[in-house]
Amino acid sequence: MQVNGVAALVTGGASGLGGATAAALAEKGASVYALDLPRAVEDAPKVEGVTYVAADVTDADQVQAAVDEAAGGRHPLRVVVNCAGIGPSARVLSKKGRHDLALFRKVVEINLVGTFTVLTIAAEAIAKTDPLDHGQRGVVINTASIAAFDGQVGQVAYSSSKGGVVGLNLPAARDLASSGIRVLTIAPGIIDTPMLATVSDEFRAALAEGVPFPKRLGLPSEYAALALSMIEQDYLNGEVIRLDGSLRMAPR
Repeated sequence: MQVNGVAALVTGGASGLGGATAAALAEKGASVYALDLPRAVEDAPKVEGVTYVAADVTDADQVQAAVDEAAGGRHPLRVVVNCAGIGPSARVLSKKGRHDLALFRKVVEINLVGTFTVLTIAAEAIAKTDPLDHGQRGVVINTASIAAFDGQVGQVAYSSSKGGVVGLNLPAARDLASSGIRVLTIAPGIIDTPMLATVSDEFRAALAEGVPFPKRLGLPSEYAALALSMIEQDYLNGEVIRLDGSLRMAPR
């Protein structure tokens, strides 16, 4: 499927993986709607072809409004990339006590339920578009993490949420096949996003050293390039692809 001349919705689109993907899609000729929280939208850089939409992925009404805006433009909505997410760390039991149950719910609500909310509402809109070759109408790309497979100490909530994203991938692809909508997932490793901006150079170097090859942090632009390739490969469906330099995370 060609990106030029379609509308695309990118969650978490103001920075990081989402920001890089939104910019890459716009450069390829898509009309991009970058969904993010209000404060993130206020601080987002101006990118030609990208319209920022303030919305919370856990609020179905706000997601519906964002999807309506993306689908109501001059180009059909055919691409969705879910990048919104959080990754706080907490152990099941620690010196501070047991894991905060509210925090666990929040992580799952944003990372998993938020992803499903966007997927479901957007799929309804994409299903109404005119079919292209072989009945295809669009594609949804979700973001998991290698923590879905190799969760470390303190990642119980994050790993659970991202494992859920992996788990929904294939059945969602099968559910939406009759509507001509593909569903795919990227599971990134250690990517140099704003979440790593506050750590020391020494810590960043240690993270990079743990990657088998290439021994460096991944780049948001590499995530964006993979997403674009997945969009264009029409026969790729129901698959989870790791983007991690063959890294397998140690327990801590």
